[in-house]
Amino acid sequence: MRSTRSAPTSRASLPASDGPLRRGTPAYRRLTLAMLFAGFSTFSLLYSVQPLLPLFAHDYALSAEGASLAVSLATGPLAVGILFAGILSDRVGRRPLMVWAMFLAGMLTLAAALVPGWHALLGLRLLTGIALAGVPAVAMAYVAEEVDVASVGAAMGLYIAGSAIGGMGGRLVASLVADVAGWRWALGCVGLAGVAMAEAFRRLAPPSRGFVAGGGGSPIAGAAALFRDRALPLLYAEAFVLMGVFVTVYNYAGFRLLAPPYGLSQAAVGLVFLLYILGSASSALFGSFAGRVGRRRVFWLPIVLLIAGVAASAARPLALVVGGIALVTIGFFGAHSIASAWVGRRAVGNRGQGAALYLFFYYLGSSVLGSAGGIAWTHAGWRGVTLFCLALGGIALALAVLLARIAPLPLPEAPNAAPVEP
Repeated sequence: MRSTRSAPTSRASLPASDGPLRRGTPAYRRLTLAMLFAGFSTFSLLYSVQPLLPLFAHDYALSAEGASLAVSLATGPLAVGILFAGILSDRVGRRPLMVWAMFLAGMLTLAAALVPGWHALLGLRLLTGIALAGVPAVAMAYVAEEVDVASVGAAMGLYIAGSAIGGMGGRLVASLVADVAGWRWALGCVGLAGVAMAEAFRRLAPPSRGFVAGGGGSPIAGAAALFRDRALPLLYAEAFVLMGVFVTVYNYAGFRLLAPPYGLSQAAVGLVFLLYILGSASSALFGSFAGRVGRRRVFWLPIVLLIAGVAASAARPLALVVGGIALVTIGFFGAHSIASAWVGRRAVGNRGQGAALYLFFYYLGSSVLGSAGGIAWTHAGWRGVTLFCLALGGIALALAVLLARIAPLPLPEAPNAAPVEP
């Protein structure tokens, strides 16, 4: 019937032959802005509680490691959830899963600002971590399916930028609001912002055109193939220990700086998270440097900077403490940018699961080692945190040496050619 012509055509119904989104088009600009909101929302909701840990410890009479569960009980379930979110998105779609994940995480954070007890708050943080797994697990797949190959890098760059800014902004906003109105108002503000960004993502993100429902091969067989690679298990271990250092330093720096001899305010401690700006620059710098010189040759360098930062943070002068945290931030983001790209280079034919496993160990390090660092703080103060992080840094450096001795893969288009530096 001709009357059907008046019905609007859904973007989701457009055939794949219409082509992927290209840089410079209105749809591409909408998608990249949506990905910026997705990255910002995810990491502000995940880590906004980090500067609030001393307040939790005070209000609920907790030890440092007990308060750190507000972070660990979100990042741990997130790590596990990432392994399954990709499989779920193969069935329900990338965009719908991301929309629901962002809305649910924002509303759970709002609820966490209202519940009366510590255990209820922890339960909501656990559910928040599970919900948030639906964003990082499928963000790359969504962009890769919808965007022209030449434009994927720029689109993912905005997502990563949003992640870094969100990680910094969520912590900073939480600190500033908590300083004047308490941690419940701080969580409420972050939760409201998360819901607003979820709605912005829903309105901006174009419906999927390149998505095809269904699954690939066996996830177990795929994981087994990845672990047979000589380099990938070492890179997964790097993600675990490096994230452990980074989260431990930021988890317990607040406890140290709020106490004598520094006695900083909650807002002043929150300003430390502005150092994340250095991390964003470090990621780009080391990523570019490694691309020119070779990952195996330079991976040790940001790890050495991270170790030097941990050592400097043990000093008493406030300037050296902050400078040490800055070096830790630069070293961590530099090493993370190299390692994550290296995984993509080595996980030939199964990059989605390879990246998911990297993120699993990355957030597992945040959860397990981040809480373990609290035990070091409780028993030996910052000296204990320093020794714990130096030990992890030493492991990371040893793994980097082993990685440097593994031959790179040959170019995929010339399987018989001599190996090239990845």
